[in-house]
Amino acid sequence: MMQTLPTPKTVTYAEFVECKPENKRCELHNGVVFEMNQPLGDHEDITSFAAERITAEYLRLNLPYRIPKTVLVKTPENESAYSPDVLVLNRSNLSNEPLWKKYSTVTQPESIPLVIEVVSTNWRVDYLTKVKDYEEIGISEYWIVDYLGLGGTPYIGNPKKPTISIYNLVNGEYEVKQFRGDEIITSATFPELELTANQMFNAGI
Repeated sequence: MMQTLPTPKTVTYAEFVECKPENKRCELHNGVVFEMNQPLGDHEDITSFAAERITAEYLRLNLPYRIPKTVLVKTPENESAYSPDVLVLNRSNLSNEPLWKKYSTVTQPESIPLVIEVVSTNWRVDYLTKVKDYEEIGISEYWIVDYLGLGGTPYIGNPKKPTISIYNLVNGEYEVKQFRGDEIITSATFPELELTANQMFNAGI
């Protein structure tokens, strides 16, 4: 006999931000609240390394950027709000963000030059859901750092290998380039950044 699973309770973005536990990292996916698991140590090491390298670059260029810890990125067309692993925030546009002061949430592409997601076991969210939603928001650059080669073969090929996929917005649609091994990654946001895929996978070690 087949068992019917209960339908997850859905909430609005406003309900989500009002009742989200402060000591837990959560995201809202089409009205469904997902609590984020404690990440692996390597995941955190790579995330920190990426943030450090990018911070050094925007400070060198004297850009009005910052990498916050818990800012949400809200989609315009559905009840979704994401907490990226690395979010580069353009502070010069925050005065135009209606949800910034009260909820530390951004919705406009001008506020988000770059987003990075480091892949965990829920790789489908990064390769499917967030690609679609970040494109819809208009985020100009999105990195997927798949250091364990977990993504499906349509996304990283066969045999699976650790891969960095960089999506750049061109005429309103994402175009993707991939980097592996000692290939130097290319960033439209930070074109002078010198960093190989292996350096990212090994967190600079």
